[in-house]
Amino acid sequence: MIGQLRELQRRRAELVERSAALRATLLEEAAPLLQKAATADRVVTALRKHPVVSAVAVGAVALAGARSLLPWLTRALTLFALLKRI
Repeated sequence: MIGQLRELQRRRAELVERSAALRATLLEEAAPLLQKAATADRVVTALRKHPVVSAVAVGAVALAGARSLLPWLTRALTLFALLKRI
């Protein structure tokens, strides 16, 4: 009985160590994505703080009629909607 308990404790320690290593690897690999998300969050926060400036910028783009910007705006709105859900 004591032998089984020690084996379980040893196995638990191995799993905890492995989990910590996996977490560290995941954070390391996700760092670039987290930096991009932080930048996007700052942009969204700035847009929310200054809705008039945002409206003027959108109006300027609409008046310019830049069709090449339409796909980028679509992507930006999609990204905004995704980030809003997170």
